[in-house]
Amino acid sequence: MENVRFSNHRRVPYSNTFVDLTAGAGKSTLLYVITLYVRPRSFIAAVSSAIIQDIKRMHAAGLATMAYYYFDFRDIKKQDCYGLLCSLIFQLSAESDSCYNILSRLYSDNMKGRLKPDIDTLKECLKDMLNLPGQGPIYIIVDALDECPNLSGTPSAREEVLELIRELVDLELPNVHLCVASRPEMDIRVILDPLTTLKVSLHDETGQKEDIVKYIKSVVHSDRNMQRWNEEDKELVVVTLSEKANGM
Repeated sequence: MENVRFSNHRRVPYSNTFVDLTAGAGKSTLLYVITLYVRPRSFIAAVSSAIIQDIKRMHAAGLATMAYYYFDFRDIKKQDCYGLLCSLIFQLSAESDSCYNILSRLYSDNMKGRLKPDIDTLKECLKDMLNLPGQGPIYIIVDALDECPNLSGTPSAREEVLELIRELVDLELPNVHLCVASRPEMDIRVILDPLTTLKVSLHDETGQKEDIVKYIKSVVHSDRNMQRWNEEDKELVVVTLSEKANGM
């Protein structure tokens, strides 16, 4: 991928691409990373991991706070807005005494954990944390949003998450930066496209074919069964799959 430079502000590199995550016009920044349904999840995870590692380096230097959440279709506890909110609140409270105090009040208000706060209460708790004055950059990464189910309920689990993202953007906090990674499900695009300061469609990036070739080669040369193939057959597989991928 090429280096994409948007300004001289702070940039977060992922893969070989630099994406500006500095808020503009006083609003929270939303970097919406679109990935194709046909792309292997391991390839998508590599991109998300690159983003996380770069923000972790900023965090280790004391330059930023990061909260990360991955929607996992294999774990029912990681498939809804309630789980997302609980995780983000817990991560932020571990980073800041002020955020911890907000969580502590929530704990006390709910009979020291004997009552379960509803989703609206958790939303207010998170917003209170993000609104604390004097905070540095806060990066919230929501990964694999498409794995949040959209099959039942009014609203569905995914609709609740999308509404939360919209509410966080509407806070217009200049130090809050959101990165949402998802396959291009229509309901997700309808909500997030109008909110997005920057949208990166990975399959449209220059150099994508080179990344696909690298991925296919890594699979061919690491697969136990393919290791017994001769080099000509391996190369034929790489060439054929790369051409048929057509950048996807």
